[in-house]
Amino acid sequence: MIDKKAIEDHIRGILIALGDDPNREGLRDTPTRVANMYAEVFEGMAYTNDELIEKLGVTFDEEEIYDNSKQDMVLMKDIQLFSYCEHHLALMYNMKVAVAYIPNKRVIGLSKIARIADMVGKRLQLQERIGADIAYIMRKVTDTEDVAIIIEGEHSCMTTRGIKKPNTKTITTTLSGRFEENMEIYQKLMALYKV
Repeated sequence: MIDKKAIEDHIRGILIALGDDPNREGLRDTPTRVANMYAEVFEGMAYTNDELIEKLGVTFDEEEIYDNSKQDMVLMKDIQLFSYCEHHLALMYNMKVAVAYIPNKRVIGLSKIARIADMVGKRLQLQERIGADIAYIMRKVTDTEDVAIIIEGEHSCMTTRGIKKPNTKTITTTLSGRFEENMEIYQKLMALYKV
């Protein structure tokens, strides 16, 4: 669980370390506000991937609709997401996540896909791990190895500090099953992704 009182104490200490007075009017409530914000934006840290599977893993039997031999694909793209880089606690923003899978007699509700991505993002993260975590959860929930995750995002640790290269985008892919092994299915995914 997130310890908001400890966060408040540490934020107060950071304000002092920055040379400011945490008791001045503009900062008096800042430690509490930051603790409340952290509890919200890091909510996903309260759950393991397996706990998210338990929480969000509701599927539907669609055996009659999806014939796995036809290689039908479900693609949800442009899921808006943000996260925080574990290296600098810097914001990863303008993130778009695409989640694709080939059903194996089970489908997941579309809103659950977006919720899984959202909860995985609400952790101290690396973009690569966000893709790996979403893929793991999707494979377990849908009982298929055929999962693909594409993430595009900007990292403030690149755009506003250090090298300071605004508009620099990072694209990561996590592919498994036929998305990794079958070039025709991979090309179909990329064609749909670019539409």
